[in-house]
Amino acid sequence: MGRSASNLQINSARLWDSIHDTAKFGGTAKGGVRRLTLTQEDRQVRDWFREASEAAGLIVQVDALGSMFALRKGRDTSKPPVGIGSHLDTQPTGGKFDGVLGTLAALEVVRTLNDAGIETEAPLCVVNWTNEEGSRFVPAMMGSAAYVGNFTIEDILSHKDAEGVSVGAALDAIGYRGEVPVGRQKLSAFVELHIEQGPILEAEGKTIGVVDSGQGELWYDGRIIGFESHAGSTPMPLRRDALVALSEIVLAVEEIAKRHAPNAVGTVGEAMIATPSRNVIPGEIAFTVDLRSSDDAIMQALDGDLRNALTEIATRRNVETSLELVWRMPPTHFDPTIVKALENAANTLGYSWRRITSGAGHDSCNLNTKIPTAMVFVPCRDGVSHNELEDASQADCTAGANVLLHTALALAKIAS
Repeated sequence: MGRSASNLQINSARLWDSIHDTAKFGGTAKGGVRRLTLTQEDRQVRDWFREASEAAGLIVQVDALGSMFALRKGRDTSKPPVGIGSHLDTQPTGGKFDGVLGTLAALEVVRTLNDAGIETEAPLCVVNWTNEEGSRFVPAMMGSAAYVGNFTIEDILSHKDAEGVSVGAALDAIGYRGEVPVGRQKLSAFVELHIEQGPILEAEGKTIGVVDSGQGELWYDGRIIGFESHAGSTPMPLRRDALVALSEIVLAVEEIAKRHAPNAVGTVGEAMIATPSRNVIPGEIAFTVDLRSSDDAIMQALDGDLRNALTEIATRRNVETSLELVWRMPPTHFDPTIVKALENAANTLGYSWRRITSGAGHDSCNLNTKIPTAMVFVPCRDGVSHNELEDASQADCTAGANVLLHTALALAKIAS
């Protein structure tokens, strides 16, 4: 790295202002952000990101699924750019930092290089991936999954939300169905900054988490069919109660994850009675299951254990159950060269750090299947995320952005 860049630091106040400026798009009364993908709130933050990127001299393109690519030219335009970024959509009760930090820190990297008059050998590309969260449309990490070829564009565009709105219609409604074919913008590597979304860094007093692996994920849609009958006149032994069966399934998911501890977690995150009534025994329930592990063999065991549990519960409870695997992401092992570059940056900058496994899924997990990728984490208060109370300190966000800056420079190299 050249002498002029060895002590380079991002503009902490500018990054912090950007985080809070964008938090107004979908801001909630409790201080969080509700900015579901491809909603009008998402359009507002996308417009902000486009304008800010163009003001920084970047060329912004949008692909057919709405993912945004803001290109900073390098000296050698024949080289594919180094990608940096994350996402701008949130959970229904999201916070200011999940995804947003990584995207805005990437923008701040470019602004800092502009201020210092530094040209890189390879171009840089700031990316905002569509629908990372998966809270409105399944699958999660939709834009990056299509980018690496896990889904066809036609398939993704046809997916619908709970109100029956398709991805294609939602893109058109906010004006972000781009003309660039998905995958057209090539990247030589990708680095993503993110809050940890867990308690380890804060508990250990570490500023930086160098992410060398990520958990695989299994997402299921389940259904239980029992029999609706009168709550007052149906004897207990004769009931086919779908909700009671679900309660056993929930406990089974917990027990299965504990059985494979410490390298597994399991969650039933959604449940809906088809026709709820106070005095009717529930006859039909839809539910979801989320199972995760960083060990592929354990993921296979989790799947088998879950299916066996549903069969046993259904037989004993005299109900019917169905279970559809709607999404599978294998465990991720990030690129060793980029992992080392992140460690070198943290050491050079004097930040305390440790290697860490990501418990959450990220766009980087998809991208790593096709291009060299790694991630850097910073602490979030009490490990809380996907919650309006989500919080991170300005100092830690700045530190993460500085590590991102120096890693991007190491990968793109300063033009001579």
